[in-house]
Amino acid sequence: MESPLHPSISADTPLYTSGFLLLCLSHGLFAGSFNMMIPELPAYLDGMGGGAYKGLIIALFTLTAGISRPFSGKLADSIGRVPVMYIGVFACVICGILYPPLAFVSGFLTLRFFHGFSTGFKPTGTVAYAADIVPMHRRGEAMGILGICFSIGAAASPPIGSWIAMHWSINAMFYASAVMAALSLVVMLNLQETLPDRQRFHLGLLRINRSDIYDPKVIPAAIVMVFCYFSYGVILTLVPDLSDSVGVTNRGTFFALFTLASISTRLSAGKISDQRGREPVLKVSALLIALSMVTFARCHSPALLYLASILFGLGNGTFAPAINAWTVDLGDPGRKGRAMATMYIALEIAIGVGAAIAGWHFANQMDRMPAVFYTAAFLSLLGFVYLVSRKKVETQPG
Repeated sequence: MESPLHPSISADTPLYTSGFLLLCLSHGLFAGSFNMMIPELPAYLDGMGGGAYKGLIIALFTLTAGISRPFSGKLADSIGRVPVMYIGVFACVICGILYPPLAFVSGFLTLRFFHGFSTGFKPTGTVAYAADIVPMHRRGEAMGILGICFSIGAAASPPIGSWIAMHWSINAMFYASAVMAALSLVVMLNLQETLPDRQRFHLGLLRINRSDIYDPKVIPAAIVMVFCYFSYGVILTLVPDLSDSVGVTNRGTFFALFTLASISTRLSAGKISDQRGREPVLKVSALLIALSMVTFARCHSPALLYLASILFGLGNGTFAPAINAWTVDLGDPGRKGRAMATMYIALEIAIGVGAAIAGWHFANQMDRMPAVFYTAAFLSLLGFVYLVSRKKVETQPG
C-alpha cells in the first residue's frame, strides 16, 4: 500500500533510511535537553523561596506547549515539517541559556512558560515527518523506535543533569541543556523536507480557526490520552520529593529506571499494534499505568519506588507508540500535523492539569501525596473503561 501523499513510500520502502535515523537521533537529543533539568527544578525553586509554586514547574511548561499546538500543526502542514522542528529546538537552546540570569521566582516561572514552546513544536513536526517517510504497515513500529530514542535521551539526561548540578553547579546544568538542544538542531540540518506544495510563511498562517485547533476524527485518541497521561504530570511534580523521602539521593534515578523499562516495551508494542490493532495495546498500557500509580501511593522504601518506576515505564512504553500510530490512523491523511497537534493538546492538558493538581494538593505535606496517586490510578482505569466500551459500541449490529 502506498502513502496517499507520498506515492514513492510503498510496502517495500525500508524503514531504516538515513532520514529516519537522523530524525531519531535529533529526537533523542531534544528529549535529553529539557528532561535533564526536571529532577533538580523543585529544589531549585525551593531555594529561591518559591516552594509553593512547584506545581507550576510542569503546568506552565505544558500550558504553553498546548497553546502552541494548533499553530505548530498548521505550520507543519503549510510551511513544512522541518521548519517547525527548528522552531522547537531553537526555543530549547535560548531557554537553557536564560535560566541562570533569570534566577528569581517570577523570572523562572516566566521562562518555564516560554520553554513550553519547544515541546509545542518539535514533537509535532517530528511525528508528522516520520509518518511521511515510513511505510504505512510499519507505522506503529516506527513510532516505537522514535519513542525509544526519545526515552534514551530522557533516561540518560536526568542522572547526568543531577550529577552536573551536584559536582559543578545548577547553572552548568542549564548550559549543558542548551548544548544538547543545539546538537539536536545540528543533526536536523541534513533532513530534507517531506511536505509537498509548501507555502512561504506569512502572518496569515498564524490566524487560527476552529478547524485548525483540532481534528474531530482524533478525539477518541485524545480522550484516552487525557485519562492516561494525567499520571505523567503527577509523576513529574511529586517523584523528586518522593525520592528524597525514601532516601534516594540522586533524583534522576526514577527517570533512568522508568525510561529503561519504557524502552524495553516500545518496539514490541509498536509491532503488536501494527499486527493486532492499537486499542488492545492501549488497554494493557492503561492497566499498567494504574497499577504503577497504586504502587507509588504505597511507596515507603527505595525498593517500592524502583518497582513503581519500572511499572510506570512498562505502561508508558506500551502506550506511546500505539497512541501515536492510532492518532495518525484516525486523522486526515492530508493534515497529519493537525492530527498530531490534536493529540498533543490532549497530552499537554493531561500533564498540565495533573501537575497543577498534584502541586496544589501536595503542598509539601507528604501525608497528602498518596491521594494524588490514587486519583491518577482511577483516571487511568477510566481510560481502560472508555476503550472497552468504545469497542462494544463499535461492534453493535446496525
